[in-house]
Amino acid sequence: MANRRMFARSIIQSDAFTDMPLSTQALYFHLGMEADDDGFVNNPKRTQRSIGASNDDLTILASKGFIMPFESGVVVIKHWRINNYLRNDRYSPTKYQEELALLAVKDNGAYTLKNNAIDLLVCQTDTDGIPKVSEGYTQYSIGKDSIGKDTLSGRPDDSSDRNEIVAYLNAAIGASYKATTKKTAQLISARMREGFTVDDFKAVIDKKSSDWKGDQKMSRYLRPETLFGTKFEGYLQESKAVRPHADWSKYR
Repeated sequence: MANRRMFARSIIQSDAFTDMPLSTQALYFHLGMEADDDGFVNNPKRTQRSIGASNDDLTILASKGFIMPFESGVVVIKHWRINNYLRNDRYSPTKYQEELALLAVKDNGAYTLKNNAIDLLVCQTDTDGIPKVSEGYTQYSIGKDSIGKDTLSGRPDDSSDRNEIVAYLNAAIGASYKATTKKTAQLISARMREGFTVDDFKAVIDKKSSDWKGDQKMSRYLRPETLFGTKFEGYLQESKAVRPHADWSKYR
């Protein structure tokens, strides 16, 4: 196996990459260094623990499409062939031929699942928190292991997170929204599938409640359907510039 690894600037300087937490970015680099010559890593959890990263960091990499996890616990770096090029005399084929057989290579060099392989991957729902995703994005295939779990989020039941987020919103704006409302639950779970955290939700709530609370016309938009919808990431970017101080510390 080659000792040197490379990382394409087109990947690591993209907004999608730099918007991730620094711990997630660091984990990506370490996984890249651990990968075999086809981009497979058989010990992502050990790598994560060795650098002090969290399960959330692995989840974000999967949900943002930088790694593709398999049922076996192996992950592959999605853009491996964009990052790296190895001469034939230095290349050692991966041991994970079954997983490799599920993959095709796009014209741009990125791995993708073959059409007949998508149904073979299932959403992992055990305690390690890494979703099994068909494209590393949000196309989840729910299998038998996910029966009884929260299929809105493709992860173990996240009702406690939803309750915390909605309680924080209610405390911030004096409302009484319910986390169990179908639309609210779907919106929160959709954003969490994209890799956003409870703290991200709180940052958006802080920012927009500060911006709109005193404006009668705008205050009507202080509801889950607006805050947690398609503009969520834009609101979060606004909050990164200046996050107002909040008095609702008991909900943090």
